Amino acid sequence: MQRSTTAHGLPDTFSPRPRAAERVPAASGRLVLGLLLASLFCAPLKLWAAGEYGYPIPGAYEATILGTPGNLKPELPTKMRVRNLVLDIFPDRERPPIFFYDDGLRCTFAYQKKPAPLVFLIAGTGASDRATVQITMLKALYQAGFHVITLPSPTNANFVISGSRTRIPGDLYQDSEDLYRAMEVAWNKVKGDIEVTSFNLGGYSLGGTEAAFVARLDRERKVFNFKKVLLIDPAVSVFHSAARIEELLGQIPGGSGKLGAFFNRMLYKFSEFYNYGNFVGIDNNFLYAVYQEKIFSPDEAAGLIGLTFRINLAGMIFASDVMTNSGYVVPKNKVLKVGDSLFDYLMVSSHLSFFDYFNEYFFPYYQESHPGVTREQVISYFDLRSIEGYLKSSPQFGVMANDNDFILTAEDRDYLKGIFGERAKFYPRGGHLGNLEYKENLAYMVDFFK
Repeated sequence: MQRSTTAHGLPDTFSPRPRAAERVPAASGRLVLGLLLASLFCAPLKLWAAGEYGYPIPGAYEATILGTPGNLKPELPTKMRVRNLVLDIFPDRERPPIFFYDDGLRCTFAYQKKPAPLVFLIAGTGASDRATVQITMLKALYQAGFHVITLPSPTNANFVISGSRTRIPGDLYQDSEDLYRAMEVAWNKVKGDIEVTSFNLGGYSLGGTEAAFVARLDRERKVFNFKKVLLIDPAVSVFHSAARIEELLGQIPGGSGKLGAFFNRMLYKFSEFYNYGNFVGIDNNFLYAVYQEKIFSPDEAAGLIGLTFRINLAGMIFASDVMTNSGYVVPKNKVLKVGDSLFDYLMVSSHLSFFDYFNEYFFPYYQESHPGVTREQVISYFDLRSIEGYLKSSPQFGVMANDNDFILTAEDRDYLKGIFGERAKFYPRGGHLGNLEYKENLAYMVDFFK
């Protein structure tokens, strides 16, 4: 990777980016975005004909943001035998002072008293081991009698700091080795406390794609010999799916360069509707009214999805840059200490697109260890098609996805159906992960592993 002592460390073949102060949006965002997304987490219900799929939200973007209405989720246990695991993957790794709080890779472990199968679950882009859908899947599997270990995504800051060998996410093969190493460490930590009858693997979104590469690695190393592997809403091509999410920001009026104004407009709409309606609190009545009154347009819903992706990406970029001292966002050799303001760095990071990360940061790094590799070759490597022969020959695989998932093209969906045949379960709607907590989807997931 070409690096410099500037705040960007860009290769010479790319135009220099504006200084940090010129790239900070008008509004700080993580809390605001959380409120906006929370405000969209309820949907009106529709009565469906008997035998028809009952997930009620038809729009792909709306489903992705709203998720599953509470009364359509199954009853799941509130009390479980659970332990938080903190894994020391690299005992000699030194962490910069700004990451003083990170004492190891964090995983969540739910266990039965009796012998049972164990399922490893890999989180989606930017998500931790305790992401909402991760914990929902954990509860559903635990209720069905499984041991479960959830892992963060390799794109999560905790994984970058404590679980990644290179500390630069994006190489599916390397990230899968990192995940496999973490699974081995986790298993060694708990195997004296439980009895396991078989090992299984699942993942959602990017984690679903990574699960396929992890299973392929296990075929060589044979530590777990996974019995079943479920890919939930996976990307076929990681690059092209990420590009489709990034392009959602283009639906914001004025394009992705107007992120600050978009933040302010969404917050204004949220506040005005709240005040005008004289709501007592942000409860189900308020959330229902927000969706019912169509306060947010489909384009704004798409923009919110793209914005969420950017914020997840920002955390990954910042953690990677600091851990590698690359000089991409934080000036090279600058030591950030506890109490230092991170506002400018995080705002700069949130304005870096996926294309910026790939072209300016990841690809130059990858070229250093793979001289002569082209951009097109790298994109093709990180695609399920690159391991097609293995996927076709391995009956333990299954896929659960949606026909209106916007991270997949029609060609991608046909590809998954062609590769997995009757082992590919496609639902008519749900967007990207919107229906993952729906009772029918969770029942299918549990039955697959059974």
